[in-house]
Amino acid sequence: MPLQRSGSSPRVSVFCASGFGRKPTYIDLADQLGRRMAERGVPLVYGGGRVGLMGTVANASMNAGGEVIGVIPQQLVDVEAAHHGVTELVVTSSMHERKAKMAELSHGCIALPGGYGTFEEVFEILTWNQLGLVAMPVVFLDVDSDGDSFWSGLAAFLDTAAQTELLRPQYRGLARFVSSVDEAIDLAIGAPPAIEPKWAQLEVADDARN
Repeated sequence: MPLQRSGSSPRVSVFCASGFGRKPTYIDLADQLGRRMAERGVPLVYGGGRVGLMGTVANASMNAGGEVIGVIPQQLVDVEAAHHGVTELVVTSSMHERKAKMAELSHGCIALPGGYGTFEEVFEILTWNQLGLVAMPVVFLDVDSDGDSFWSGLAAFLDTAAQTELLRPQYRGLARFVSSVDEAIDLAIGAPPAIEPKWAQLEVADDARN
């Protein structure tokens, strides 16, 4: 379960791209999120990089006086991708350890636009929630300007998966999609999901067959 310091604001992990993408709105969104987290006294936990949207969200939070904890594997430190200007830089031995450490340090997580790495990180947290290994709010923060949307296709896909019941409908709500920075922060530091772990559901189904 996530660990928090006594009396502190809940920390929030932010997953996002190590690149900038083709649209300035992605950069603006990362900047707004980092700055607003600092203004609200919410410590940022992120992947420890100095480039792309990762670097943007970290710099925005630091520049606004926020606390920023970077968690990065030694392999990326070796290629000089680490951000050494953050409040604390935690170096792990592997990508797997990095994800586990970020979950340990955080109350909830927010996903900004990103690629395979972002998808994999946030879906692992969703899976851990489903299995009852963690209880962490998961929020996808989208851009909202001139009809621009990054996560709408994913939200529709998850709806379809829930309709098939291969993704059980009660777990669809673990992934929440918003376009407001403050709403994303509110959800990420709010109440953890209260659901029955998947294994308990499987036991009920087995009992019904016997």
